Amino acid sequence: MSAFDPDFEDLPATLPIFPLTGVLILPRGRLPLNIFEPRYLNMVADAMGGSRMFGMVQPSEAQAEESEGEPAVYQTGCAGRITHFEETDDGRFILSLRGVCRFRITEEVPTTRGYRRCAVDWTPYAGDLTKPEDVTIDRERLVAAVRTYFSAKGLEANWEAIEKAKDEYLVTSIAMLCPFDPSEKQALLEAADLAVRAELLTTIVEMAALDNSDGVRQ
Repeated sequence: MSAFDPDFEDLPATLPIFPLTGVLILPRGRLPLNIFEPRYLNMVADAMGGSRMFGMVQPSEAQAEESEGEPAVYQTGCAGRITHFEETDDGRFILSLRGVCRFRITEEVPTTRGYRRCAVDWTPYAGDLTKPEDVTIDRERLVAAVRTYFSAKGLEANWEAIEKAKDEYLVTSIAMLCPFDPSEKQALLEAADLAVRAELLTTIVEMAALDNSDGVRQ
């Protein structure tokens, strides 16, 4: 386990949440963030004085809006721990998050600093704190799909690095970086394990490449 990751029993019972559409972080993935909104500046400042963690979640348009004008969010998110922090001259925070563990929101709790805070249950995803055991994924199919997708999108990639990347890093990086629909991002987050996520990711990439080549998705 990385020195940056807590033990399961040290995970906090409540967690600040940062709702952001189309943004995904997965365990052991790394996510850069540019924080400028006052309430999230408060959130980061408070996190830096405590566990250094907050939860990334996506707003859920399929659910009714919550009270006080705040959007409903998906009930499953992933906590990230701040591993790099920089304050800019104009008052923004530049962060790097490392994915720690997924969680289920059990209820929203009162807060006084503008940002939202929730009671969370880590138990369903305790396995996120350990690297997955070796599993078999159809790596050749995934890489071929990614090549087609990147070509259709006109994207550049370091294919030598992709070919050498370990399975988990490859799946996590592609899932986080590619501009999939929010519902697809959420499905990747909620995938039961690496094998399931890899299969789902391959299907999503293949469909996206086909849609783009047909001029349906831009």
